[in-house]
Amino acid sequence: MKKVLAMILSVLMVASLAAGCGGNDATDEPTTDPDATTDGGETKVEGTIVVKALESAYGADMWKEIKEAFEKAYPGTTVDLECSVTIETTLQNELQAGTYPDVVHLPTSRDPKIPENMISSKQLRDLTPVLDLTNPGEDKKVGEKIIPGFTDTNATNPYGDGKSYLMPMFYSPCGLFYSANLMEEKGWEVPKTWDEMWELGDKAKAEGIYLFTYPTTGYFDAFMFALLSSTDLGIDLYNDVTSFKEGAWDSEEARQVLEIVAKLASYTEPTTTENANNIDFSKNQQLVIDGKAIFCPNGTWLPGEMADSTPEGFVWGMTAIPAVSDSQQPTSFTFLEQIWSPAGAPNPAGADAFIAFMYSDTAADIFAKYGAIQPIPGVSDKLEGDSKTFYSIYDNGATAVMGGFVATTTTDVSTSVEYFDPVNLLVAGELTVDQWLEGIKAANTALGAGVEA
Repeated sequence: MKKVLAMILSVLMVASLAAGCGGNDATDEPTTDPDATTDGGETKVEGTIVVKALESAYGADMWKEIKEAFEKAYPGTTVDLECSVTIETTLQNELQAGTYPDVVHLPTSRDPKIPENMISSKQLRDLTPVLDLTNPGEDKKVGEKIIPGFTDTNATNPYGDGKSYLMPMFYSPCGLFYSANLMEEKGWEVPKTWDEMWELGDKAKAEGIYLFTYPTTGYFDAFMFALLSSTDLGIDLYNDVTSFKEGAWDSEEARQVLEIVAKLASYTEPTTTENANNIDFSKNQQLVIDGKAIFCPNGTWLPGEMADSTPEGFVWGMTAIPAVSDSQQPTSFTFLEQIWSPAGAPNPAGADAFIAFMYSDTAADIFAKYGAIQPIPGVSDKLEGDSKTFYSIYDNGATAVMGGFVATTTTDVSTSVEYFDPVNLLVAGELTVDQWLEGIKAANTALGAGVEA
């Protein structure tokens, strides 16, 4: 749960870097290295490219392999690589001193919020041109290799201007998890629409099985974000809601989302609410393993989290959230890491080439070997077991959505309290959709008042 919440709570933080970071204004177009040329979309660069990368659970060795592969693909270049678990400490000091790397792999939602601060002080380069680059030996542009939806939300386009200032890297999709064993035993099909979902709920109820459970109400962030994106208003509604735009919840499409959640509450296993807390949440997840509930919203970490209580032979299934509109595709919210380039990068052309290389077949193979999955179609073919099932969700037609609420200076209103916690009351029959919507609208207005223009 913490992994999902960390991602959605803060994409844009209202802060600025120390004075040393304020001397370079971001421009709409990236600086061009006069010694760099392009040929058919391939960037020709030379010289040193300074890269800072966070050493996460994937380890540092994969970045060393990436460095070697890039230098081989671009003879005449040298990658000055620093990969460390404490990269934020050294990076922050360098940025404050006005010393800028060319490329940084460091996701949002980590203290001390370096990328958020770079966003709010407009210190990131526009990386949209990277989407038009082609890696050596390949014929597809970078933009053609990235799964649709991964460059369309505020996780990569923080200013809502259609430009990408951060590029999507490793991801973990969220969705509805279920027992593949139970579905096979009962001969039930995984629903692709909400009408099919309700039909399955009625079938299951007749056999004493509930359609739904959830770990805590916190998981309804990813769930509701997916629904908002799959209405007739699509990603525009999601962006309006997450930016607290006035009137965002006035549409019929927004109300449809709440009505679906309310109806799902009537199909929810009744003990869910008493265990929907940070201590007992695994009891709700266990309901799926025990065959007492069918679906549970979660992320790719669920099987590992429940490994000790999962019997041998149990098979997890995962499906996207059915679309609200028949004209839209099922949707999956995803946890996302990002890569970016400071406005003061000394070798911007080299930075573009290196970032583009992250989506090459060579790089994808290296990353996958270490379990770091890029948002590239077909990447699931490189995986096995549960990982193959989970990461194929976008290969099977689901649309990706990512990002989260923008920063606001309003501190006395909580999105968790007003948007998601009321689900417990819906399950208990103590709240109506009208009451829920009224509270959300009031919160939207209050939170929107604290958003900086």
